[in-house]
Amino acid sequence: MATITRLFDSHTEALDAVAELEGSGVPHDKISIVSNNADNWHSGSSRGSGGPLGDQNGDGENDVADGTGKGATTGGLLGGGAGLLAGLGMLAIPGLGPVVAAGWLASTAVGAAVGAVAGGATGGLLGALKEAGHSDEEANVYSEGVRRGGTLVSVKADENEKDKLEQILNGKRGYDAATRGEAYRQSGWTRFDPDAEPYSTTQISEERARYR
Repeated sequence: MATITRLFDSHTEALDAVAELEGSGVPHDKISIVSNNADNWHSGSSRGSGGPLGDQNGDGENDVADGTGKGATTGGLLGGGAGLLAGLGMLAIPGLGPVVAAGWLASTAVGAAVGAVAGGATGGLLGALKEAGHSDEEANVYSEGVRRGGTLVSVKADENEKDKLEQILNGKRGYDAATRGEAYRQSGWTRFDPDAEPYSTTQISEERARYR
């Protein structure tokens, strides 16, 4: 089973892509979304969270994966509900700051962050993308894309589904790692730095305008 991932500059386009994937018959447990939330497009208020980042059950405690120190919610809280988007929740992933996410990739990112703290391995979203089968270069570009305000949609696909699912994601203005990586490198970027400061809302606005 292959993993198809595309980077979206607009979270609304990414949400439309998820809805179309599900409408085409892809089970929501095969789809994942990770979106930058620096502009607070998803407040989480509908889920009763008025406490710390990652407080999904409203008890005032941060439901974290032990060891991350970043407020990443545990995988069991992601992707619930009738469809993937019904399970969107807020969390934090090292190097990215606040994100909105649901599905298997987000759960893997949390687990990878824990493993990195415990054993020095590559953690967070970068590690999760590599574990999903992406090359080092692709994982770096996609992680950087979320840091810069983007949204990732990833789907697990059988070989006979790949072309159809790629067409859906491309049709919603999703970018592959090669295309966006070339644009990043033109400005001197080389790779994702998990220790770098997350982009500010102003920087994200400028970044999104660059690719309109």
